[in-house]
Amino acid sequence: MLLAMLAGLLLLCGHSFGQPVRATHLTVELVTETTSIAPNHDFLAGLHFVLDPGWHIYWINAGDAGEPPRVDWQLPTGITAGGLQFPAPERLPLGPLMDFGYQREILLPIPMRADASLRAGTKAILRGHLHFLVCSNVCIPGKAELEHTVAVTAQPGANNPATEPLFLVAERALPRTLPLGVSIQVQQTKTAFVIRLTGKSVASAEFYPYDANLIANAAPQIIRPRPDGLWITVEKAQGLQQVPAQLHGLLKFPDGTAYQFTSAITAGYTVTRVHDMPAKRSGGLLRVLGLAFLGGLILNLMPCVFPVLFIKGLALVQSSGHERQRMRAHGAMYALGILVSFWAIVALLLLLRAGGHHLGWGFQFQSPYFVACMALLFFFLGLSLAGMFEVGLSVTSVGGELAQRGGYSGSFFTGVLATVVATPCTAPFMGAAIGFALSQSALIAFAVFTLLALGLAAPYVLLTLQPAWIRLLPKPGAWMEHLKRAVSVPIFLAVIWMAWVFAQVAGSNGVAALLAGLLMTAIAGWVLGRWPAKRLSTMAAVVLLAMAIALPCLVATTLPARATTSVSSARTAAWQPFSPGRLAALRAQGKPVFVDFSAAWCLSCQVNERVVLDRPDVEEAFRRSGVVMLRADWTNRDDTITAALSQFGRSGVPTYALYSGGPQSAPTLLPEVLTTGIVLDALKQIQTKR
Repeated sequence: MLLAMLAGLLLLCGHSFGQPVRATHLTVELVTETTSIAPNHDFLAGLHFVLDPGWHIYWINAGDAGEPPRVDWQLPTGITAGGLQFPAPERLPLGPLMDFGYQREILLPIPMRADASLRAGTKAILRGHLHFLVCSNVCIPGKAELEHTVAVTAQPGANNPATEPLFLVAERALPRTLPLGVSIQVQQTKTAFVIRLTGKSVASAEFYPYDANLIANAAPQIIRPRPDGLWITVEKAQGLQQVPAQLHGLLKFPDGTAYQFTSAITAGYTVTRVHDMPAKRSGGLLRVLGLAFLGGLILNLMPCVFPVLFIKGLALVQSSGHERQRMRAHGAMYALGILVSFWAIVALLLLLRAGGHHLGWGFQFQSPYFVACMALLFFFLGLSLAGMFEVGLSVTSVGGELAQRGGYSGSFFTGVLATVVATPCTAPFMGAAIGFALSQSALIAFAVFTLLALGLAAPYVLLTLQPAWIRLLPKPGAWMEHLKRAVSVPIFLAVIWMAWVFAQVAGSNGVAALLAGLLMTAIAGWVLGRWPAKRLSTMAAVVLLAMAIALPCLVATTLPARATTSVSSARTAAWQPFSPGRLAALRAQGKPVFVDFSAAWCLSCQVNERVVLDRPDVEEAFRRSGVVMLRADWTNRDDTITAALSQFGRSGVPTYALYSGGPQSAPTLLPEVLTTGIVLDALKQIQTKR
């Protein structure tokens, strides 16, 4: 009985000399690259592991759990050992965790030195006490006493044919230093690191940090190939308090090669000047500029912009009899209003980005104060169009000087208004262009936003520049008053939508305050209509409007922001709230995931949800495909969702990401405008891949 226990203990500890050691779930052997060693020469030894199927050992940074192998050496006089060298590892998902290590077979090289005290014609016995951890669903610590005898000769022997292939494979997988012309820069956002590789054209890569507890190991790594390199966005570890000054890690490429690097971590994004960009990137920039113009053009068709287009269309009809020069001036002022507004938005975003904040397209609608003011402004405008009072099409031209310049200032501020209400929407082709712009230099960002603005302004400007088209417009007449009142209908519909958006963050008390503000606005309009152009009535209207604005804003200030519920209530119980951890856990389990980035103030999002995503047949298709549906609600400001959007190269909603399953699968981004066919086809592709 005692002998049996001793035999079992020896098997567990892997106790053996000069032979491959069989331990629990692996075999390990100490080997050398050459058949003999020589005094005053370096040589390579190595630990050769062969693991049972489904079991692994660990890299120098084990990931979420584990520890790497280590050796306590007992070497003869004259031989010294360097540290274990670790080839590039694999990502090894284990439930919601992610380990970094090796499966099947691996050789860990060990550089060694034989000094001049060794005598040729003798033998050197290399001994080491190995500690390791081998894991599958459970982890088992193990030990092994390793021994290898090698002859000492005057000159190093030839490569051992039995071990040479192992060392060659290990050498190719060892991380190398960056070659000439290849560089890596690292920037940090609030929740992620962005690793930018330039000078090497590759389609994908994996990042492994040498330091533990720095990144969320199980989170997906977002890959964005560039014309001259690659960007990898990795999520920071949850609870990371102190960000190091440098990031030390390696990039592993699909062919098995790897580069190690140490790069300073800078805030925000590196500014790249246009004249520093390689010529081969110019085509990509032109393509993005083209998408920006097309996205701005299509933005005119989005539901957010319809009310303002009605206003501008009415203004165009009223001025159709004017001379060509004046029409062109109106078009120029309208375009200038849009351009100035877009420039102001991108300047604000870039300033906030430089200060460490990360906001996205339509961010102002996350503020209840802004939504309340916009609802009151549109209501005031609707009352004017409905005939309660006359202020003119420019609701901002209340002052004497603006009123005197009437039409041109009205066109300018209508352009401003068009921009303001357009920002909740992300038109097709527009999301990628904005995401690209906000990750580039200030000059490129301004160029992209300028093309967006020109696309939005183009239809009206073309009408003012083409006299033949202007002559097709109907002549002014009494019918215009009826059209003017009809235009107030979509304006009031927009007010209803904004009140609903306001309710998402301010609750029922906030809605009551907004309704009271709308009543005060209506009284102000009645005063202006009952006593037009009177100083006292104007002053009274201004006071009422100030009170109308102050009341809902004060209520919104006293009420804490809350998670939106009305949008979720329209969705089935199959939808789960989004979080990076939840997404990573589902992907680690190999489950396909659909993420809906949405917001209550995004009309395009609501249309997609009501018309497509909430259809019973679509929900049933999700269920049959085994796809877990996550909803990222961006109605209120959420830096986690903003960072997730930036990882897709997007900065606004709607955005739809579909993961086919598996922790390393790249997401598929669906178009901003969904159809049932698009979603069902994407789900069929998921089933095909599985």
